[in-house]
Amino acid sequence: MRFVIGRGSGAEAEQAGYLGRYRALDGSEGAALYVDLDGPHAMLIVGKRGYGKSYTLGVVAEELARAPGVAPVLIDPMGVFSTLDAPVEGDPVPVEVVDEPAISADALDPRSWCSLLGLSPESGAGGLVWRAAQEARTLEGMRRRVETADAPGVDVRAAINHVDLADSWGVFDPDGLEAADLGGSKITVLDVSGFDAAPMNAVCRGVGEALYRARIDGTIDRLPWLLIDEAHTFFDGVAESALRTILSRGRAPGVSLVLATQRPSAVSETAISQSDVLVSHRLTAEVDIAALNAARPTYLNQPLDERLPTEPGEVVVIDDATETIHVARIRHRDTPHGGDSPSAREVADVG
Repeated sequence: MRFVIGRGSGAEAEQAGYLGRYRALDGSEGAALYVDLDGPHAMLIVGKRGYGKSYTLGVVAEELARAPGVAPVLIDPMGVFSTLDAPVEGDPVPVEVVDEPAISADALDPRSWCSLLGLSPESGAGGLVWRAAQEARTLEGMRRRVETADAPGVDVRAAINHVDLADSWGVFDPDGLEAADLGGSKITVLDVSGFDAAPMNAVCRGVGEALYRARIDGTIDRLPWLLIDEAHTFFDGVAESALRTILSRGRAPGVSLVLATQRPSAVSETAISQSDVLVSHRLTAEVDIAALNAARPTYLNQPLDERLPTEPGEVVVIDDATETIHVARIRHRDTPHGGDSPSAREVADVG
């Protein structure tokens, strides 16, 4: 019998992504396992390094790229998902890879700007940046507003220095990405691997806020899915606020979030507790297992670490929508996996 995560048994496979197959007690493959791509979801994919966490995210990305009615966006901090545009047998994976993506300055609201630059809105410099972000659409416009403000010189200089710092990151452009650019049927891969943590977080926060606001305002029709690899990087930065908003309020406007991380203890309790689909590969760190166990649903009547798989590619899936637990093996990707670790032996063989 077919099972669709997020819907239940006997559900149609229409608007559902093929994840893999059940793993039987003897280790053999069983029936096909799908995940719902019709309604909004919060999905958390976890696993220690080398056990398939990013690989599974790539499988979800392939399925979303081929699904109608959705607008998938993948934030790629490691530069490993450009392989989604590789030729494949059968149905192609519609994808657009954006190297060094930029957003417009007004993609961030005034509070986001103060948070990004580490300024309190109540401080002199923070208040200047807040007002500049309210009144200007570009960094240059923000700088002019600060320069001409009737304020103490020390505050003006501090605010200008912070705006100039943001400008040096190279991620703000008047023609930067907007929600309309991300609302198409292709999966948009935003390669932020060349950025430091702050500009990487700025792009993530701007994109997350833009997609959420666009659905609230009704300016895009497709349902956005925001996929993020190495998600703990963004919960350590200014992107956290936007991600928390999508986790707690994204269902009503139809915004989904898929987080992949090898450190579930670092993505905040909200990310775990608000996820209605948990896909877990092998974990061994006690702090990460404890983080998942702390949010363990009542229908899971034993500690999660007693159910965790031991082999790469194997997963335990906890489906909160149907209150069911599944043991499965993730299918092979159609496109090459770009997340394999390099090998010194391979380099030596080439030399």
